[in-house]
Amino acid sequence: MLARNRFLLLVVVGGSVLAVLSFSLQFLNLLPTSPMLDEQPVQAADGGFRAIQGKSRKRVFPVHHTQEPDPVSEAYSYCNTPNHTEQAWEGHSPADYRLLSVHVMIRHGDRYPLYSIPKTKRPSIDCTLSASRQPSHPLLSPFINHMGQGTSGHWEAPLGSISRLPNHSVCEMGELTQTGVVQHLRNGQLLHHAYKRQSLLPSDWSPRQVWVETTGKSRTLQSGMAFLYGFLPDFDWTKLTVRHQWSTLFCGSACECPARNRYLEEEQRRQYRLRVANSNLERTYVDMARTLGVLTRQLRAANPVDSLLCHLCHGLSFPCVPSGDGGASSCLTMAQFAVIRQQQKEDEVDRKRFGVYRKYAILAMYPYLNRTANKMERVAKAYKGDQQPLRGGEEVFTLSSGHDVTMSPLLSALGLDEAKFPRFAARIVFEMWKSTPATRGRAKNRGGKGERSKSNLRDEDVFIRVLYNGEDVTFHTAFCHSKDRHISQPLCPLKNFLTFVRKDMFSVVNATSYKEACFKHPG
Repeated sequence: MLARNRFLLLVVVGGSVLAVLSFSLQFLNLLPTSPMLDEQPVQAADGGFRAIQGKSRKRVFPVHHTQEPDPVSEAYSYCNTPNHTEQAWEGHSPADYRLLSVHVMIRHGDRYPLYSIPKTKRPSIDCTLSASRQPSHPLLSPFINHMGQGTSGHWEAPLGSISRLPNHSVCEMGELTQTGVVQHLRNGQLLHHAYKRQSLLPSDWSPRQVWVETTGKSRTLQSGMAFLYGFLPDFDWTKLTVRHQWSTLFCGSACECPARNRYLEEEQRRQYRLRVANSNLERTYVDMARTLGVLTRQLRAANPVDSLLCHLCHGLSFPCVPSGDGGASSCLTMAQFAVIRQQQKEDEVDRKRFGVYRKYAILAMYPYLNRTANKMERVAKAYKGDQQPLRGGEEVFTLSSGHDVTMSPLLSALGLDEAKFPRFAARIVFEMWKSTPATRGRAKNRGGKGERSKSNLRDEDVFIRVLYNGEDVTFHTAFCHSKDRHISQPLCPLKNFLTFVRKDMFSVVNATSYKEACFKHPG
């Protein structure tokens, strides 16, 4: 569906509105928050790794800036160009904790625009892969070769008919670029190094232990494969099943929710009211349309910010059109781009104040969060007490490859409304940890006995961490705020997350269950 502009993109499947895209979430600077007691992997721009010695550190809360960030500078951050050293805090916990499972949601990597600007030349970008072209990565060539063996894998329809690599010398609309592939090779390799000492997966992992799912777009499938190859280099195709999620919300068989659609429509009306009231934005669109020689409404429908972002991310000049009298060309400008970006920032402030998007997000992401909670609980029960689970048992690594319209409501549902809008190749990671008998003894001496949860898991045994783009945001989530943290408990109990998903999150929509929230009559 062609949206009026990038501010709001509705995805309609079978007559039901399933997703909304509103473009920019602002994120306060969240610094790593868990005490770190061992070495931290740092990935350099060339794909290599070095380790720095971590130290036990106090929790650092977001720092509020006195000066508003420049909207253009923030756009460069959105590009996530893989040319810098990156730190990651996945895989870290206080001493004497064991990692039980990891669940990762990613946004696809850098892509070609979904729309073209009228009367302008499309950006010239090659979407074939070549290790000799920048940006590159040491794993790129072996990744290309490994994807050639993909027929040995198991693919849910219609994924088997989708190319496993971007392969057009002139990119098609929405196609994953080489930059996008490299972004996720780096992501996967980064987590590979973060978890290798935790023995998350044995070398002879079973098909049941790894779950991979993606939407039906080539850019999400290819991003997922790049991430997986970085995480499990030269993985055994015969063990892998890649599952198809038909909805960008990953809601499976639980997608029907009339109330979610109503909240989405209400959010759409809010965005429209704010947009038409912005006279500076309107003047900018009129000026841009005049430069190109098109109607203003035609320019809006072409969603110019999507294409301009592609130009920015790839270091290309903004589009120009020749003048009619043979003089100098007229070009779109960075100042015009900045006006659009600024309006998007203002929209996010208004969105948070209005509060409807959070209600939408709760209902949109409940099915995914509930599946994740159930998987975690099964793994936790397999490790009940200090017994070892059966070999090749429950899923311990899950990879879900989605879109910005997947990750944005997921962040909001978790209560991370201050988070930056998901950049290209963004990742949200859920880690589950188990304390050792020695750890439990120390906690008991400090904090006394804990109560038993309804899930029959000992409260003090199993914990959850949530990370966004490598930063620990656990104690900023709705289910584990900093104010609830006890000095004897350095991690967030899993029971907090289970209770949140199964009950507490629905208080936002004045309900006690997903079914009640979705089907109760409005008013």
